[in-house]
Amino acid sequence: MKQISTENFTWTPHRFSGGRLVLDICNTVILRHDLARTLDRFAIAEQLEAFPAAASDMSAEGWSFDDLSGEIGNIVELREAADRHFRSIALIAPDNFKLADLLEQCAIALRGASKLAASTAHSALNLIADSKARIKICEACGWLFQDKSKNQSRIWCDMAVCGNRTKARRNYSKRRIN
Repeated sequence: MKQISTENFTWTPHRFSGGRLVLDICNTVILRHDLARTLDRFAIAEQLEAFPAAASDMSAEGWSFDDLSGEIGNIVELREAADRHFRSIALIAPDNFKLADLLEQCAIALRGASKLAASTAHSALNLIADSKARIKICEACGWLFQDKSKNQSRIWCDMAVCGNRTKARRNYSKRRIN
């Protein structure tokens, strides 16, 4: 298993379980739905600097990146616009204003010098254009992922992590009651 480590954190394949680069970028905010425990991995300089190498090795789309070239602000703005748009799609409540905001951020990223930002914009545009893409929100952690299962019944971003935790929690609660 490949791992890209920073001081107290490791970029592992689980961190890239969204299925698309843009979704993996959105998922760099941990526990987004829980404001008391949320953590932005891009707010930590070492983790942000290690992300391009990790994405090059582990992203499902097979992009290859150099450094961020001073485009950190645009990456965060693009990430937030993408997260708002794709969450609205996952919740089956598409919003034209959120799409317009994402398209504006994609245009800015495509004009910039950062290959990571431009690749993320391309990934977002490809996902928007993919009419068969099924975007979902993980029931366990709240991450965005693309459901590529045959019957479109996937409910976790990663069965090995979120699915296992949920099933273990359910099993523990059943045993505790008995």
